[in-house]
Amino acid sequence: MTVHRSLVTEALTVGYDDRVVVQELTLAIPAGRISVIVGANACGKSTLLRAMARLLPPRSGAVLLDGRSIAERPTREVAKILGLLPQTPVAPDDIAVADLVARGRYPHRSFLRPWTQEDEAAVAEALRMTDVLDLADRSVDELSGGQRQRVWIAMALAQGTDVLLLDEPTTFLDVAHQIEVLDLLTDLNRQKGTTIVMVLHDLNLAARYADELFAVKDGRLYLSGAPADVVTAPMVRDVFGMDARIVADDVSGTPLVLPIGRHHSRV
Repeated sequence: MTVHRSLVTEALTVGYDDRVVVQELTLAIPAGRISVIVGANACGKSTLLRAMARLLPPRSGAVLLDGRSIAERPTREVAKILGLLPQTPVAPDDIAVADLVARGRYPHRSFLRPWTQEDEAAVAEALRMTDVLDLADRSVDELSGGQRQRVWIAMALAQGTDVLLLDEPTTFLDVAHQIEVLDLLTDLNRQKGTTIVMVLHDLNLAARYADELFAVKDGRLYLSGAPADVVTAPMVRDVFGMDARIVADDVSGTPLVLPIGRHHSRV
């Protein structure tokens, strides 16, 4: 049974070398829900996600996991609670799908705890949920982009975490595979209660799949809330620098952004 975890940033400031990217950003991730972080390129979305996964140390402020600074918790303990799928994961050459997915069990193993039936069951369930069970013996190198992305998600699922962070999980995928991946993550959230946090570029897909949207501008939180409250013409103009008309999506009822370019406006 998934445990609902608390994941919060408090006045978080993060950067690289002399450059500050995220500035005094405070947000609380709703437990057991799907949250999506959106914003223009280079606004700090991926940096924020990396800091939340403890890959980047804060310059000030903190990331709190269950009320305790994530920086103070042992690595293996954090890895049992929180999983991360980076934007461009790299697999070892010629590794089989099942072997890559099995690497997700690393936090649960030790010298005194070798591979168990529990590990085997977790890998099998992850392969089944992502519909790649028939690819188990194939080399990851041979797979299509959509198949490979499902395998990486399977590895994250095998880790058995209560919180899953994903940086652009639909990157380089065609529209059909984007929907497939996002539907899979929605299934995971609804069936197991896993807290999902994603960075997405496509604002319309973000509005359709998110329970909570976080719009980031210049490393600061601009606005957060339900998609209907966040996706407005003023927000799109301020955050993305683009004029747009917002209408209701006939399929999902969520906000749909219609960009207004110089060559296609009928006004």
